[in-house]
Amino acid sequence: MKPRNELTEKFYRLYRENLPAIESVSASLLNRSREEAIEKFMQSGIPTRKTEAYRYTPLETYFGYEYHNYIPASTDFERVRRFKCDVEDLDCYSIILHNGYFPESGVKHITLPGNIWLGSLNEAAEKFKSVVENHLGKYSGREDDGLIHLNTAMSPGGLFVHIPAGIMVEKPVQIINLVDSEQDIFNQKRNLIIVEPGSSITLIVCDHTISLNRFLTNTVTEVYVGENSHFNIIRVQNEHNNSFKITGTFIYQEKNSVVSSNNITLHGGMVRNNTYHYLAGEGAQCSSYGLYLADKMQHVDNYVNVEHLAPGCTSNQLFKGVLDEMARGVFNGRIYVEKGAQGTSAYQKNNSIILTDDARMYTRPHLEIFADDVKCSHGATVGQLDEDAMFYLQSRGINKNEAKLMLMAAFADEVIQKINIGPLRQRIIGLVIKRLRGELSRCAFCVVKCN
Repeated sequence: MKPRNELTEKFYRLYRENLPAIESVSASLLNRSREEAIEKFMQSGIPTRKTEAYRYTPLETYFGYEYHNYIPASTDFERVRRFKCDVEDLDCYSIILHNGYFPESGVKHITLPGNIWLGSLNEAAEKFKSVVENHLGKYSGREDDGLIHLNTAMSPGGLFVHIPAGIMVEKPVQIINLVDSEQDIFNQKRNLIIVEPGSSITLIVCDHTISLNRFLTNTVTEVYVGENSHFNIIRVQNEHNNSFKITGTFIYQEKNSVVSSNNITLHGGMVRNNTYHYLAGEGAQCSSYGLYLADKMQHVDNYVNVEHLAPGCTSNQLFKGVLDEMARGVFNGRIYVEKGAQGTSAYQKNNSIILTDDARMYTRPHLEIFADDVKCSHGATVGQLDEDAMFYLQSRGINKNEAKLMLMAAFADEVIQKINIGPLRQRIIGLVIKRLRGELSRCAFCVVKCN
């Protein structure tokens, strides 16, 4: 098959060159999908601006760089051991992943109370073979997105999380993702999360970079949420300006399940978050939230797709952002209601503040409705800070900078309050205020002095 362009040809060549090494560290269950995936990638390629869903995000720039390693491993364990999260009073189970791997030699999984299993997807493909086989690749089947096919073809594995039926996990589980290398790397991980019927769990995913090199991450995470289950995921992204991150999260929900996802983007050179919710069971509910703060030449793009596939389901989208200097923001939100999904309630809102004439925000909320018994709405605003509110605060003796900060913090607070973990919510409030003051650098949680 003739490659579509030079960039597609480049990654096809890299796939062939690295395939023996990838297959040597991967389970057979993952390896058997690679050839089909690379053929699909050759048909779709890296999304360009001609691809409607990626119209405002120039991926060619980031994929065009020459990276030194395309299947990075974990090596510097000592730096990882010194890393710690400084969220006070956060009572949780916590694990650290270094370039997607457990940093301790020989450790491939941990077991939490209730037989909750967190570990290598490759190990899980042997231990939970039928479970992995039934779910892996079943929810991320976007034929038109080459990034998913590239991940399927080249990812050496990732994280597997399994919550047995009827288990209510009282404490949240924190997953700290550290990307670190002395070379520029392209890191692809494939994650699978299974929440069996009648279970409940909250995941806190913290994305950080330690070293200053150029990093490109393309992660695909599939989540299955069983009947009457609750799943809550909070992602905090705080990486440096040479970090380019693409996340694809696909959440499939059964009857009467409840899901909440919240992406807090504090820092990063380019961030693209793709979130897909599939409401496949009657009475399923989902909420998708996001807060993005960007300055300099940073670029943050949130794509949210909610598909109502069964009757009586409810969805809510709320995304807010503050853009300074020459930053770029993108929101593309879609609500799809299938013909048989009567009794649907779906709401969508995107509000953004731009602080300079050079900042740009592109927003596109839209609905596709094929049922007649629905309640759906969407809206978007892009503007500057309220001048009347600024004048009121300054008339009460508050200087202009502090008044500006107060209004921005109040604007962001609506999303922050959706975080249902008190200590984390308070820490995010502090980080957001620092970010708005221009005081928050990369890796705010990090105690490793790597400068």
